[in-house]
Amino acid sequence: MKLSQFKFKLPEGKVALEPPHRVFKNEDGTVEKVYHRDECRLMVVHRKSQTIDMFEKDEEGKDTDRCLTFRNVIDYFDEGDTMVLNDTKVFPARLYGTKEKTDAKIEVFLLRELNRELRLWDVLVEPARKIRIGNKLFFEEDGPMVAEVIDNTTSRGRTLRFLYDCPHDEFKRELFALGSAPLPRYIIDKREATPDDMENFQTIYAKNEGAVTAPASGLHFSRELMKRLEIRGVNFAYLTVHCGLGCFDPIEVEDLTKHKMSSEQMVINSEACKIVNATKESGHKVCAVGISTMRATETAVSTDGLLKEYDGWTNKFIFPPYEFGMADALITNFYQSESTMVMATAAFGGYDLVMEAYQKALDNDFKFGCYGDALLIVDD
Repeated sequence: MKLSQFKFKLPEGKVALEPPHRVFKNEDGTVEKVYHRDECRLMVVHRKSQTIDMFEKDEEGKDTDRCLTFRNVIDYFDEGDTMVLNDTKVFPARLYGTKEKTDAKIEVFLLRELNRELRLWDVLVEPARKIRIGNKLFFEEDGPMVAEVIDNTTSRGRTLRFLYDCPHDEFKRELFALGSAPLPRYIIDKREATPDDMENFQTIYAKNEGAVTAPASGLHFSRELMKRLEIRGVNFAYLTVHCGLGCFDPIEVEDLTKHKMSSEQMVINSEACKIVNATKESGHKVCAVGISTMRATETAVSTDGLLKEYDGWTNKFIFPPYEFGMADALITNFYQSESTMVMATAAFGGYDLVMEAYQKALDNDFKFGCYGDALLIVDD
């Protein structure tokens, strides 16, 4: 398929800048926001019947005027089904420092630690034109955190060596204390990150640190909803994909077969394989929660349709047409025009049906992006 087939107009007002929340005014006049991650809207796409649900049904099966919310996702799963979730943990990757001598403000986006002992980090800097090898960056006015640029990696990429002499755990703690939630650029360009974002931009089951963007589809799960799913008999299988920025890289070729995804580190252990494979063999549904999870299961599925253990990297790029080997259902978000996430969603749900769903989302004021509304695709 062609890049232009995934182009659509997304008005700025359709992009969610915060998770679902309610605003309360206290007696002292201050305003408080209470976030409810499972109260986003939900659209359900049925692959076989080619139908789309946006509203709750009455006893006769007719649409009511009540919109589906993510809490309704439980109605589409039964005892013995399994949800596969990405338990990566986001770290506070966005820092702001100043360049020596000029005091120019520099954004430093941490990507990954290259060497613990030498304090070497792979980062992105902005504005990159001001940062050259040998420059020093200061992250506190009078603090000890200083970094030296020792290499150029890409047009915006640099290797930094942090000049901070202390045990590694202390260094990491102090470094992360200076950072903020690595919200996508389409949010951070509209507002600053807040302390609430470090909690909101993290799944409630996050465990293994290493992501620089959240597995957004998992953000909708609350503890209450997961408990209800557990009571219903739905299983949870956890794998780890350390989500990078590759999914946000602009695609610069019209022919999608020529686009190369950046690699992401992933781990699937024996326990996850045991749960997922038992579900497949018993004829129940396996639901991938998020595109990162779906890319991981498609990387590690064997020719017999079962999941195998995996510890390595994946640069799997999924776009139509694609033959899926594992998931029977997918939970995802609504994403920006020409993004790899839209392409993977269209591959799973069918191009025409998913594009119809996206148009309905635009027409019915659904919210797009990582803090936006949810899309469930089921195979019925």
